[in-house]
Amino acid sequence: MTAPTDSGTEQLWAEEPSHLAGHARIRARIAGLHCSLCTGTIEKALGRQAGVDQVAVSLTHEQALVDYDPALIAPEDILATLRDIGYDLYDPRKLRPFEDEEADLVREGKRLLAAVAASLAAIALILEVSGVWSVLVPASVVALMVPVSYAILRPAGRAWAALGALSIIAPAALAYTARATGLIGDTAAGWITGALALAVVFGVAPHILRMAYQAARRRILNQHVLLEVGAFAGIAGGVIGLTNLLADYPTAPFFAVTVLVANYHIFSEWLSLLVKTRSSQAVRKLLDLQPDTARVVRDGAERDVPIAEVAAGDLVRVRPGERIPVDGRVSDGYSTVDLSLVTGESVPVERATGDEVIGGSINASGTLLVEVTRVGTDSFLAQVVRHVEDARALKPGILHLVDRVLRVYTPTVLIVAALALLGWLAGSWLLTGEPDVRRAVFAGLGVLVMGYPCAVGIAAPLAIVRAAGEAADLGIIMRTGEAFQTFGQVRTIVLDKTGTLTEGRPAVREIEAFIDEDGMLATAAAAESSSEHPLARAIVDAATDRGLAVTDAESFESVTGFGVIARVAGRDVLVGRPGFLTERGVNLDQLAAAIDRLEAAGRTVVAVAADSEPLGVIALGDEVRADALEALAQMRGAGLDPVLVTGDNERAARHVAAQLGIEDVRAGVLPEGKADIVRDLQTDGTRVVMVGDGINDAPALMQADVGIAMGGGTDIAVESADIILVRDDLRSVITARTISRSSYRRTRQNVALAFLFNGVGIPLATTGLVYPVWAMVAMALSVTTIFINSIGGRPSLLFQAIGSVGRRGTP
Repeated sequence: MTAPTDSGTEQLWAEEPSHLAGHARIRARIAGLHCSLCTGTIEKALGRQAGVDQVAVSLTHEQALVDYDPALIAPEDILATLRDIGYDLYDPRKLRPFEDEEADLVREGKRLLAAVAASLAAIALILEVSGVWSVLVPASVVALMVPVSYAILRPAGRAWAALGALSIIAPAALAYTARATGLIGDTAAGWITGALALAVVFGVAPHILRMAYQAARRRILNQHVLLEVGAFAGIAGGVIGLTNLLADYPTAPFFAVTVLVANYHIFSEWLSLLVKTRSSQAVRKLLDLQPDTARVVRDGAERDVPIAEVAAGDLVRVRPGERIPVDGRVSDGYSTVDLSLVTGESVPVERATGDEVIGGSINASGTLLVEVTRVGTDSFLAQVVRHVEDARALKPGILHLVDRVLRVYTPTVLIVAALALLGWLAGSWLLTGEPDVRRAVFAGLGVLVMGYPCAVGIAAPLAIVRAAGEAADLGIIMRTGEAFQTFGQVRTIVLDKTGTLTEGRPAVREIEAFIDEDGMLATAAAAESSSEHPLARAIVDAATDRGLAVTDAESFESVTGFGVIARVAGRDVLVGRPGFLTERGVNLDQLAAAIDRLEAAGRTVVAVAADSEPLGVIALGDEVRADALEALAQMRGAGLDPVLVTGDNERAARHVAAQLGIEDVRAGVLPEGKADIVRDLQTDGTRVVMVGDGINDAPALMQADVGIAMGGGTDIAVESADIILVRDDLRSVITARTISRSSYRRTRQNVALAFLFNGVGIPLATTGLVYPVWAMVAMALSVTTIFINSIGGRPSLLFQAIGSVGRRGTP
């Protein structure tokens, strides 16, 4: 529902009920989020508005959830702030096309290529080769940025990519040649480098300037403010040099520092967007399976219509094997419906005229005509999605490490720079009677330039690229910051039963026969061979697997919901529920104990009789996965406490838990109940991971600190998860945890290294003796060190990540 506002513009928010008394809630989708630091800026900016009480921003899902007092502020005013800061909005009721995200990455790739070309040219204009240290900056920039540029251009073809990379280097080569031959002198070099600095700040990266301005005027000192302060410090230093007021003062080097600072920031933004877009692409491919139409019967004719156009009272035809698209009541037909992905019930259930069906479940055998009873926000799927959205936006996660540091770091740098400038001016004047302006300017500007932590922005993205590449090699998609940052701290693991701990499909598990087990199974399979019921197919499959000959029944009659009557090899055969056979005169007293025992173990029992004489019973049921026992042992070894939570009945849940040694069992739980259980486990600060595969698991997957979806799960479960196990192997949970711990450890190392360079550089800069080129050397060293620490001996992981996205357009 997209409605126009009073002003005639498109409404770019969704209204939802708030849990705060007297308040309203809106959901907004935001385009242009690059990193966790952006989410902090948005939360501060919106949270400071009068009438706004609670703001939650999700980077991965690009959305904000805002609770506000409608008597004090309107949605238009809230969202106007987002536009002022520099973010775009789109309709939260619509899924943002992946093509849009890819276009964003292509646009940022163009910006990065321009910044790289400007950086190389600026470095060439100040380069004076006098030893190894003098070529450190250009060598590191070329070694890192030129291959990245080639990879960005690679989708256009090897030849075009090589030509593009050469064209990025060409201006630098011409500039260095002109400087070396005397065509460009010091003064001209200063003016040209100054023009490059202004072009980068105002032309290549105006979005950073705009965001910095909007944040600063709201008294938010974020990474954009720090960048622009450092960039303008370099410009200010260069302008002072152009005036020739101070003797022996560097001009071009100050301008070059501005260009390089902006270049590294754009690189960090592009890396963050690469990580987010790549993860999104992997998920979107899995979500393509979701049907978006229903086959509606109107005026005696069937036609496919979009789900949004289906109304209550419509009749919808659902054929075998199709997913039921709507909530409704069966108007005509009989079938079995697989509810395992919706409610957790492992054995398919019969549905006939008058029975309720749930959208999202799978119609297994017969054709159904369904009268629609709930549509839109009232449907089961919509309610589940609502729970997912709420948990997603309000998801408790740890504050990102870099954001936490920058909250203190940014004002500290600004204060130190001001004290250094004023301290040298006042100190030199008191000691000598004349202020040392040159040294004071060097100290103040040097602190601002050295203070910008260029490498911090790439610390987390590079670590994530490394970890995501390693995980992908093992069939694991790690798609959110929580996956990398929180998993290592988890102590409780909540496990769904059906499809997660069990195989998720019925099969013959046990047989109790009076005389000939194989003969009874072959007879039952022959009687059931004409049936499409999932339990019938399981019996036939079991006979086939044993190599038994399954003959065709001479006659066949299905009694809806109870069993079948058939004639096999001249005998009248009954196969079905024990009560079905008893009603037809078959005495099952001798099998009563076996039936009770099997049903107590959570099995579905089918009795078999021929010519009114019982032959035995067949027990069918879901079975524990082959990898589950080993996976549970690994989880306990890693210090994780398992909790089984399922929508299935208590008896079936206890049976599975006993096999796996799980003591904490919660059965018969509704979808929102699973999320409540996770929330209760989190109340004392315990980190919780949830593993599931069904629609009913989605709210809990989002509520958990880390949600893990099995690869064979539903689209909504996959969309709600932080980690997706593509190989559908439960043992991959511990593998993902190991990668997560390694990634977070590497991220912390990177941040520590980045701030180490700044921690050494800032005190040196306060002396007023730091030459601008030294700041460039420090930046180059820190970025190179972090790149090596993150990627190590596997640079191919970065280039594989670059090559996996952005193929719809070429910068």
